[in-house]
Amino acid sequence: MASLLPRKNFHPQTTHATNFLGLQQSKGSSDSLWEKSNYGKGMIIGVVDTGITPDHPSFHDEGMPPPPARWKVKYEFYSRSSCNNKLIGARYFHESGNGTPLDENDHGTHTLSIAAGNFVNGANVLGLANGTASGMAHVAMYKVCSSIGCPETDVLAAIDAAIEDGVDVLSISISSKFNQFWSGVIAEGGFTAMQKGILVSCSAGNTGPLPGTVYNRDPWLFTVGASTTDRKLRATVRLGDGKEIYGESGFQPKDFSETMLPLIRNVSDAFCSAESLENIDVKGKTADVSYTDGLKIISYMNSTSNPLATFLFRGTIFEDDFAREVASFSGRGPNRASPGILKPDIVAPGVNILAAWPTKSTFNIASGTSMSCPHVSGIATLVKSTHPDWSPAAIKSAIMMTADLDEKSDLFATGAGHVNPSRASDPGLIYDIKPEDYVQYLCGLKYPNKAAYMSILRKVNCSSKIAEAELNYPSFSIGLGLEAQTYTRTVTNVGEAVSSYVVEIVPPQGVDVIVDPPLLNFSEY
Repeated sequence: MASLLPRKNFHPQTTHATNFLGLQQSKGSSDSLWEKSNYGKGMIIGVVDTGITPDHPSFHDEGMPPPPARWKVKYEFYSRSSCNNKLIGARYFHESGNGTPLDENDHGTHTLSIAAGNFVNGANVLGLANGTASGMAHVAMYKVCSSIGCPETDVLAAIDAAIEDGVDVLSISISSKFNQFWSGVIAEGGFTAMQKGILVSCSAGNTGPLPGTVYNRDPWLFTVGASTTDRKLRATVRLGDGKEIYGESGFQPKDFSETMLPLIRNVSDAFCSAESLENIDVKGKTADVSYTDGLKIISYMNSTSNPLATFLFRGTIFEDDFAREVASFSGRGPNRASPGILKPDIVAPGVNILAAWPTKSTFNIASGTSMSCPHVSGIATLVKSTHPDWSPAAIKSAIMMTADLDEKSDLFATGAGHVNPSRASDPGLIYDIKPEDYVQYLCGLKYPNKAAYMSILRKVNCSSKIAEAELNYPSFSIGLGLEAQTYTRTVTNVGEAVSSYVVEIVPPQGVDVIVDPPLLNFSEY
C-alpha cells in the first residue's frame, strides 16, 4: 500500500488515428512499430477509469493468445465468461457505483478501446468516420469512477492493484478538479508503479487554454495533451454573399436542401437571458458559433437588407491543414510549482476520436485529453514490447525525443511535440532516470511543495539532492535571468554502435545557447 489518505474526488477527463499516426501505412514494413512489437501481443495495459462493456466487439479475443503466465487473473463480473484472452481482468473498487466493473457512463469503454481495442473493421458513427479500430495487447480495467466521481481512496487502491496484478503500462485519464502542485494519489501511486518498472501515462486535463492549467505534472508521470488529426466532419454555413464559414457536425443528412433561407437576428434573445428561449423552440436546432465567426455573420447581415444563408454537409473529409493543432481545451504549462519540469510532455490525437461506446451505436466520437492519453499508452506499450529492458523513463524519453515539433504552437502547449510512433522505438539517444534520481529531485524541492510529497520522502534519506532543472529530463524549462545558467544532461546511445550526433540549436530571440560538446561520437552500444 502506498499510503493512507483522506477522501477526495477525481473526475474523468480509435479508427483513423492509427492511420494518421503512421501505424497503418507502415504495416508490413520493417520500420513499422506494429511489426517490430508484434502488435503488442503479450503486453498488458491497465486502465483506471469508469468501467468496461465486456461484450463490445473491440474486446473480442479473436487471434489473441492467452495472457502471460505472470498475470494474476482477477475477474469481478458476475460471470467469468465476461472476460477472455483480450479483456483479461476487470475489477471495481468499493465506492464505484453499481458493484461491478460494468461501465456506467461510457468513458472507460471509450478510453480502453483507444489504448488497445482489438481490430474492428468498419467502425463508424452514423456512417461517418469509417475505419478500422485496432490494437492487440491484453487489457485490464480498474473501475474507480461512477456518477459521483472518482473517490481518491479508490484511485489509489486501483493503482496498487494494477501494480500487484502485473500490468506493463497504466493509463489514467482522470485528474483532480483541484489543480494542486502534485497529483495526489495519482502521483503517489504512479511513483510506486515507476519503481516497479510500470510506465504511467496521464491526461493533461481539459482546462486550457490559459497558462498554468496542466494537470498531472509530476516528472515520473507521462503527461499527454490533446491535438487534432486531419479528419473533420465538415458542416458549412454559406452566406448569401457566397462566403463560407466552416464547422463540424455529427448530423450529416444526405438530402438536405441547399436552398437559401432568410437569416434572422432576434435581438431580444441575443444574450440568451433567463427564460428568453423555450426549450421546445431550440431543441435539436442549435449551432454553436465562435465569437469571431459570429462577428462575420453579423457583419454580413448588416450589409444587406435581405440576408440569406444555408447549411452544406460534406461528411468526412481529410486535409493536412487541420492536423496537429493543439486543442483549445488541452491543459497548458508552465508547471508553476516546478518550473524546471516542462509539462505537458507531449500531445497526441484527442479531438473527435472514434472509439468503442456501450450503446447500440457501438462506436462514438469524443474529445478530450482523456482520448489523447490512451493513444500514448498504447504507443508506450509497443515500445516496451520492442525494448522490454527499458525503464519507464527510457520509454518516455524515446517517445518525446522522436516527437514532431510544431512551430505554430507554444512549447507550454505541446511539450516535446506531436507523438510520432513510427520513430519511437529507434530514438538514437535517450535520457534515462533512475528511481533514486526522482528522490533527489524531491529532496531538492522547496517548501511548501516539498511537503506535498512527505508520504514518499518519509521513506527515504535526503542526504543527496538536486535542483529541479538538473533532473535528467528529456526537455528543459528554464527561467531566464541576467546571469548565465548551466545545466547538465546525460544521454545513452541506444542506436547503432558506431554513430555520431551533432547538436543543432534554434535559440529563442535574444538568448545565446551553447551545448558542450557540440558533437558526440559513440564506438559501442
